[in-house]
Amino acid sequence: MDLRRIRHFVVLAETLNFRRAAERLHIAQPALTVSIQKLEAELDTTLFLRDARGVALTASGRVALLEAKRILFHAGQFSERVHAAASGLGGTLRVGFVGSTTYQVLPRLVSRFREEYPGIELVLKEATSTSILRSLEEEVLDVGLIRTPLMSRGTATLISLQEDRFVAALPRRNPLAAKQPLTLADLAQERFVMYAQTEASGLHAAAMAACQTAGFLPRITQEATQIQTVLALVESGLGVALVPSIMRRFGSDKLVYSTLANYPNTTSIGIALAFSPHADGPAIRHFREVAIAEFAGDAPAA
Repeated sequence: MDLRRIRHFVVLAETLNFRRAAERLHIAQPALTVSIQKLEAELDTTLFLRDARGVALTASGRVALLEAKRILFHAGQFSERVHAAASGLGGTLRVGFVGSTTYQVLPRLVSRFREEYPGIELVLKEATSTSILRSLEEEVLDVGLIRTPLMSRGTATLISLQEDRFVAALPRRNPLAAKQPLTLADLAQERFVMYAQTEASGLHAAAMAACQTAGFLPRITQEATQIQTVLALVESGLGVALVPSIMRRFGSDKLVYSTLANYPNTTSIGIALAFSPHADGPAIRHFREVAIAEFAGDAPAA
């Protein structure tokens, strides 16, 4: 159905005068008459009664007017949103994030992005780093906030946002909980809750490397994928764990966090923004620019 004819119909229905309607539409009156006739033929109904006294809407015309206004409104919305998406000021951005980013990185980034680009709707999905990278390749996600290091990044481009380091998480009743700070070597005889090698390969590799640098292989008794799950298992007394220092925000009367003295700089961890270079639309570019600006002044976590 031609939107121009619908617009012609609405203006004539509002003015009930062919001459005034034609002037408002900036078209010739005969052209308006032909347009209305074609619309009535297309709908197979009479929309206007015409007599010597003027023009009036029929019952069908009154119903059609309500629907015609809805059509024009949604057509306008459609056009505005398409143009906004094309310019990066509107549309939807699908963001994957690992759970530990909810303690600082995600709230800061989302808050600033929504302030600067209120027309872009963010769809947030929590997942592991491995799953986020896979979703970027499959174009299920547009950008991701992931944990580094990575054992394999695929085709994604990475921008480091925040550097971090491990601290030790211990059950409060563990004798080592009273010692501050600890060294990695102090943990050599402890049972470890470790990151699953398949789904949290980066954290697993970094934790294993840190222990090996201290001269021991950890005695792993439990494995988990999410950092929050690792901490829950430590709370239960199943072992100790190496966790990002940002997790100190996860307070518990059953947990103690200990700084690690002589921590090896070669086993640093962090948060990075990941995106596919093949899907670099304007909204993705805006998100990347906001992320870089927000975290540019961050110093490595102590």
